[in-house]
Amino acid sequence: MNHDHFQHLLVRRGHDVLFATLNHPETRNALAPGMVAELAQVVGWAESDAAVRALVLRGAQGFFCAGGDVGSFQVRCEAQAGAQDPVAARNREFGHFMQRLSALPVPVIAAVEGAAIGGGMGLACACDLVLATADAKFALSETSLGLIPAQIAPFVVARLGLRTAQRLGLFGERVSGPTAVALGLVDELAADSGTLDALLAQWLTRLCACAPGANRVLKPLLRRCGQEDQGALLDDAARLFAACMRSEGAQGIAALREKRPAAWRCSFDAQAVRP
Repeated sequence: MNHDHFQHLLVRRGHDVLFATLNHPETRNALAPGMVAELAQVVGWAESDAAVRALVLRGAQGFFCAGGDVGSFQVRCEAQAGAQDPVAARNREFGHFMQRLSALPVPVIAAVEGAAIGGGMGLACACDLVLATADAKFALSETSLGLIPAQIAPFVVARLGLRTAQRLGLFGERVSGPTAVALGLVDELAADSGTLDALLAQWLTRLCACAPGANRVLKPLLRRCGQEDQGALLDDAARLFAACMRSEGAQGIAALREKRPAAWRCSFDAQAVRP
């Protein structure tokens, strides 16, 4: 993929980790249609390239994402509803992107500074790991505008549970710091942006101690738990285990016996993860 053709994102690759930085600071990195389309391209890259190990989402200039683009909302409101309501269609397009992001077989990490509001909070909720500065704000602000968090609702509920999603959605509460951690919205806090870089580097180093192929098998398997017949799922899990054993498993076991690092191990420092 050509990194240079993006207008709304800064995209780069390091140690087979994709770093996608939302880069439209004049709108506080709002999720305008062009931004979402480019994010979908990055997700497609992670889906199709088996060497990709993870995706990191971040916002430029110390602000994660302000949610939907209010300017594009106005244009949509002026469109006439017909047999196929264009407002509903565009809204559902974002939901398709969210489904693909959530279903990525590689870990997705959100590094949140400033704020993650509305759809920005939904974006974070679709990630596997959320790191944030202690002063970063999170809110479902849609109802204060007379709207609803429609396409992000399943991902917010999946991460926070129904009661907390109701609390944040129906009351428009803003949370940050220890409260965000207590609610399960954030996995770990950093004191400031510099510390966030170091924290992200630590987590990526942990991630890269794990075999990339095994992670690509495990994440989809975990998503199936509780959704399918347990016996059939375990039958399939046994086949997946055997396939792993004959590939990366053999390499990992040999590395352990020989007391050397596995070939897939690599490390990150704070400088390597900065946008």
